[in-house]
Amino acid sequence: MKHKRILLFVLLWLCGFTAGAQDFFLLPRTFFVHKGDKLNLHLLSGSEFKTDNEFKSATAKATKFMLYEGSKKTDVSKSGNPTDSVLLSYPMQNPGLALFELQREDETESERNKFLRNLESEGLDKMAEDAKASSQQYFVERFHRYTKTLVIVDKASGKDFDKPLGQDYEIVIQQNPYKAAYGDDVTAQVLFKGKPLKDAVVIQYVRTINGTVIPQKLLTDGSGLVFFKLSREGVYMISTTHVEPSQDKKADYESWSATFTFAFANTDDEPNTYREFGFGNKH
Repeated sequence: MKHKRILLFVLLWLCGFTAGAQDFFLLPRTFFVHKGDKLNLHLLSGSEFKTDNEFKSATAKATKFMLYEGSKKTDVSKSGNPTDSVLLSYPMQNPGLALFELQREDETESERNKFLRNLESEGLDKMAEDAKASSQQYFVERFHRYTKTLVIVDKASGKDFDKPLGQDYEIVIQQNPYKAAYGDDVTAQVLFKGKPLKDAVVIQYVRTINGTVIPQKLLTDGSGLVFFKLSREGVYMISTTHVEPSQDKKADYESWSATFTFAFANTDDEPNTYREFGFGNKH
């Protein structure tokens, strides 16, 4: 029943779009799949874990699109949906955890105020201050986008989901959320070019069954780690962006962003209060 509630919630979510594109993230029609079923995967963009746009297979600009089922690796970049109604429609044949990885490259020119707002919304205050000091009215930004989503096929067994994939900018979670219960901890590590990134701004979102989005701003420690609790049923996203001045004269800034999505359905009784999870009296 809980899994059906999350499926309905995701379907309703896909039908409603709001303004303000920031993050790019993968969202399956359901995170809970049965062996032999086709998993329909969407690529969305939006701010604060709300959706503004959906990208079909023909416009995804993917440089890498992979499925990892334990140690098994499958290139799904040529497995697009013939109707082009979703990014990918793929039959899941192996029980256990399945991790999808999509890499994209892009470039855009932004008007000054929009560029500054984007930096500030990502928590990149120092970069925003440096850009404000410039009299430049337009900025060319080169994007490297890395997205992951973790789904379950019939059972929560599986390994290697917590191993780095070698992305230039990467989020790796170290616990299996599909075996978790209310209040359990999740540790996520941010890697930049294979090394832990200290002081990276990470936004952890949870979108609950009733559509409420709860954000939490985190900062990585010296080992590139952040920690948060599974405090609500719903869909979780971990998001982080790293920006540097471009070494290429064709762009002003170079941006690396990473997102990781998964679902959480409680396996124990819901607690009577959320204070122990750091949310005060919010329900």
